Parts: sequence; C-alpha cells; structure tokens
Amino acid sequence: QLQLVESGGGLVQPGGSLTLSCSISGRTISRYVMGWFRQAPGKEREFVTAISRDRLNTGYADSVKGRFTISKDDVAENTMYLQMNNLKPEDTAFYYCAADSAVMYPNNYYSTMSSAYHYWGEGTQVTVSS
Repeated sequence: QLQLVESGGGLVQPGGSLTLSCSISGRTISRYVMGWFRQAPGKEREFVTAISRDRLNTGYADSVKGRFTISKDDVAENTMYLQMNNLKPEDTAFYYCAADSAVMYPNNYYSTMSSAYHYWGEGTQVTVSS
C-alpha cells in the first residue's frame, strides 16, 4: 500500500509563496502519475496540477497557471513538490497529493480527474490571508 504524506502548508499573505511537499514511502516516484488537488470549505475537490510518470507532461488548472509549478525530486525520487507563487486568498484550501500507477497508460500520461488516482494523502492546509 503506497502512503503519501503532505507537508509545507501554512498561513501566508497574499502575494507570498509556499512550497508543498508530498513524500511517498517504499517506492520510487517515477512509477506513478502524481497530482495535486484542493478543497475549500463548502466546495468540491478540484484539480490543481498533475505530472506524468516520465515528468515530461504537466497540466495545470487555469486558475493556477503561471503561478504554480509541479515537480518530482530528481535525486531522492520519493518526493513531489508544488511551488506556489503569488498566492491569492482564493487559493485557500486543503491541498491533497494523489498518485496512481496508471499501468494501462503511456509514461507521458496524466489525469485531471480525481477518480483516476488510487492513492491519496491526508492533506495540508494552505491559508492565504492578510
């Protein structure tokens, strides 16, 4: 059973930056399609960004394009990152990392659908407020 653990959330002022990390246990991250989703109070969980197994394909929600960057650790191979810049109050949410082996798909595949991901972390809170 793959375990995902998020870290790095917190309180930040509008315009500030945060980096979230998602660590997996026992496996190398290159075996998985990885994604970040978020859920604000009273709202549905929504796609934020995803990265393919081979790291060559990434996708972003329109609301975060140009501000957020997803990446996989090239050295440790067990951590994924979400660099968030120019944060806005509307980015306030609980952020979840997700993974799936996606063995039926090519290495450059990723999904924006939460239902495509089998493994989930417990999340980390990001609050953007002055």
